[in-house]
Amino acid sequence: MRNITLLLKLSFLSAILLLSGCATTNSDVGVSDPLEGYNRTMYSINDVLDRAIIKPAAQGYDAVLPDPIQMGVSNFFSNLNEITVIINGLLQLKFGQAFDSMGRFGLNSTVGFAGIFDVAGHAGNEGHNEDFGQTLGAWGVGPGAYVVLPFFGPRTVRDTFGLVADTYTNPVTYIDDTGTRNALIALNVVDSRANLLGVKKVLDEAALDEYSYVRDAYLQRRENLIYDGNPPEEDFDVFSD
Repeated sequence: MRNITLLLKLSFLSAILLLSGCATTNSDVGVSDPLEGYNRTMYSINDVLDRAIIKPAAQGYDAVLPDPIQMGVSNFFSNLNEITVIINGLLQLKFGQAFDSMGRFGLNSTVGFAGIFDVAGHAGNEGHNEDFGQTLGAWGVGPGAYVVLPFFGPRTVRDTFGLVADTYTNPVTYIDDTGTRNALIALNVVDSRANLLGVKKVLDEAALDEYSYVRDAYLQRRENLIYDGNPPEEDFDVFSD
């Protein structure tokens, strides 16, 4: 298959192999974290990769390209992602939402010139956020252990399955020309990182333990997405004399 799909599968298999040899949990986060030692190491490696390559590329991209062009690039990739959103909306039986996303995709792909302009958003049709990890959660699949993947960062076992599945709904992975495909993947990564240039400063200022902060924030966000902003309340055991 494509290079990115192979990398995703290798990352997933590495996580599963490591998970099979561990059995401890972290009760502070609603999900098992048996790989905390590995995860912290991989988090640090990813941070070094970000500081050395991805962040400088994103800073250069942000410095060179005017904001309207950056917005157009972000809109273009967001529009491509509507295909994943539509498919997972249908799989979750959210038919009304899926049809709204179809309308967004159709309008932005035509009048919006391949999604460069978010015409649908300006018309009041705001985008949705759905992926196969959320679909698995909606089907009742538990999150499994928390794991930090090489390059792809925070995930759960469930979201790692979802990440692999979502590559098959990404139109970029089906581009035959390797140079064009890799250039678009790299552009998407750099553009996404440029949109997050202020995040690292916030983390440095807000978190005593950056790893735990990112883990807990990721898990809370995923739970909110799966339950469409209305996660179930925590169950507390009440003991009385």
